[in-house]
Amino acid sequence: MEDAKLILKGKEYSLPVVEGTEHEVAVDISKLRAQSGAITLDSGYGNTGSCLSGITFIDGEKGILHYRGIPIEELATKSNFVEVSYLLIYGHLPSKKELKEFHNQLTYHSLIHEDMKKFFEGFPPTAHPMGVLSAMVASLSAFYPEINYQIDVEMNIIRLLAKLKTIAAFSYKKSIGQPYIYPKNNLGFSADLLHMLFAVPAEEYEVPKVLEEALDLLLILHADHEQNCSTSTVRMVGSSQANLFATISAGINALWGPLHGGANQQVLEMLEVIRKDGSDYQKYIDKAKDKASGFKLMGFGHRVYKNFDPRAKILKASADKVLSQLGVNDPLLDIAKNLERVALEDSFFVERKLYPNVDFYSGIIYRAMGIPTNMFTVMFALGRLPGWIAQWKEMRDDPTNRIYRPRQIYTGNIGLKYVPIDKR
Repeated sequence: MEDAKLILKGKEYSLPVVEGTEHEVAVDISKLRAQSGAITLDSGYGNTGSCLSGITFIDGEKGILHYRGIPIEELATKSNFVEVSYLLIYGHLPSKKELKEFHNQLTYHSLIHEDMKKFFEGFPPTAHPMGVLSAMVASLSAFYPEINYQIDVEMNIIRLLAKLKTIAAFSYKKSIGQPYIYPKNNLGFSADLLHMLFAVPAEEYEVPKVLEEALDLLLILHADHEQNCSTSTVRMVGSSQANLFATISAGINALWGPLHGGANQQVLEMLEVIRKDGSDYQKYIDKAKDKASGFKLMGFGHRVYKNFDPRAKILKASADKVLSQLGVNDPLLDIAKNLERVALEDSFFVERKLYPNVDFYSGIIYRAMGIPTNMFTVMFALGRLPGWIAQWKEMRDDPTNRIYRPRQIYTGNIGLKYVPIDKR
């Protein structure tokens, strides 16, 4: 492929063109500043490739999502979250022996140090579980310091994967004032998490199979999503060679924002607003069509997917199954189903491809499972963890990696002189 040509102030520059395995094309401008003194300007990095990666591929126009080259539809129906985690982090599907060893390691390391319970006790009851999760993950670096990356990295990956669900469950129990429930070695990853969330001492709690399967599916579908805000944060922080725990803590904080991981929480908050207004969903459909209203239907459409979000197609079937088997009677979920029906049939939404997205259906499922709204983003972080780890590991193992250092175009004052304080 020929190089791209850039003419700047009458001078021509030759820029290499890079093509990915899925025929994505990029113009390599890494030497442009050195050659010309100019940089590119791309607010929000929406047109900038920050790295070469072999982990996740997305085609938003066609509604395609692949992990390590495998379609998400196949992984969702044939795999489980532990296997997908191994795939993302190590680059291939595990053998039966590898998967058993990986699962055993995650089970063995699921307990957290007892001294960490003192940290939980220091948080006020009103602390948001995401704030607790971020702080507790960062504190793991004090218990398991990275002395030598090559020696410590594999064990710290296992520790973080194993302990995050315990930390998440303890964060929830802290928020509702209930005793902590410890991990159970005879349960799978998703069942163990649900048991720690919903069991109480001295009472038997058997995890419903439909909930275990639904949670495992949700975690798989959230496991990675290319260079989004939190993943890019993980790469940026990790590029300084910050340890794994500090780096993932930063990713958790980036995910916390309502424009990113908090989107499914916004869906439920919107449904609550509609319920308080008499459950008149059609009124809010009409407001969404009126630009002057300023109202936006949360959970519809997607910045990346210009077609139907492939994850949403999978979750729609799961949501129907969960609601059917649990027999949930919830006015918010009734409103959600009516909004979904209108969006899939109304020409206004269909023509604009404003289909229900993954946040819409994940919010519905989490609500039906009994998970409170302020835990939605925590569940998202649990699913996204293997993707963050894979991205961090890919970057740290790349010998060409440099510390991230974006440029800027300065637009501030010039030529000002300092004025002493007594003359201001």
